[in-house]
Amino acid sequence: MSLILEKITISLKRGKKLIDGLSLNVAKGEIFTVMGPSGTGKSTLLDAVGGNLSENFDLNGEVTLNNQDLLVLPPEKRNIGILYQDAILFPHLSVGENLAFGLKDKKQGRTMRRVEIDKALCQAGLDGFYDRDPATLSGGQRSRAALMRTLLSQPAALLLDEPFSKLDLDMREEIRSFVFSSIYKRNIPALMVTHDPTDAAAAKGSSVSIQTI
Repeated sequence: MSLILEKITISLKRGKKLIDGLSLNVAKGEIFTVMGPSGTGKSTLLDAVGGNLSENFDLNGEVTLNNQDLLVLPPEKRNIGILYQDAILFPHLSVGENLAFGLKDKKQGRTMRRVEIDKALCQAGLDGFYDRDPATLSGGQRSRAALMRTLLSQPAALLLDEPFSKLDLDMREEIRSFVFSSIYKRNIPALMVTHDPTDAAAAKGSSVSIQTI
């Protein structure tokens, strides 16, 4: 069971072709890296997989996850988590309430939800942070909180859109290790786009480079 892209072509409507016939297979527990400079359509590719592609683009090809055709599904039905460059947390919610927003099963009782959230905070090195204001977190803490919120939704696959690019070198290595190990533990496929070869080198998986067409 895996995330499979078959002959994906993305073009601006009546204009430039960004990606031409890209095919790749991301196995469970693998982080597949797509590399390339800015303007090559890396983030646009993730938008296509996640269901958030702008109407300004045309998409051709096939995307399947665990044998399910994703292109016929709306974004909320694709069961795919996304991590962006900016670890965005809701400013009007506490750290714990942010994680609660990601819980897949929101019907369980309040006590069980709190136990699950506290466990996730502990795994992220944020034990006791439930009531903290997100504005008080460091960049690394925000990244870990955002990841755990995403993982609490129990995604079947994960998309990584340059999630480490705004962190300093030391923090980048720490957060990258945390994100990758979390993916391996959950044994889900992950598709990462980056311009940094050290990200690809640190990942357990294949890679492909795309260039401006």
